Amino acid sequence: MQLVEPRPSRPIPIRITPLIDVVFILLVFFMLTTRLLPVDYLELGNDTQDRSSVTGDPLPELQVSANGLINWQDTRYSLSDLLPALSAAGIREANLATTPDSTLADFARTLSALDNAGVTAHWKRSATPDS
Repeated sequence: MQLVEPRPSRPIPIRITPLIDVVFILLVFFMLTTRLLPVDYLELGNDTQDRSSVTGDPLPELQVSANGLINWQDTRYSLSDLLPALSAAGIREANLATTPDSTLADFARTLSALDNAGVTAHWKRSATPDS
């Protein structure tokens, strides 16, 4: 014998607005509390199968300046002069850095020319004044 008559089953509506508010608050919390570390060297290619774990001589650093000239070993080279100099020195891999006032076009032009000449370039992120 039932004392209370069962209620007819009806679907309970799920209010989505409070759920979105909670997700947004969690997102903001994790964005503010996460610390992202800067990356010094970022490999532009993901070719790692033919690399060894043995450390050798440091890679030469090429620095692209604002006028499109490239600094290497305390000497400024134009792009057309740099490629034969790298080839004569037997350099097949280098770190590529930029000055704060260099343009993306100069960087991309240098990177493409190095790639076409068979030199593997690794981008070195320059330190920014506000970091």
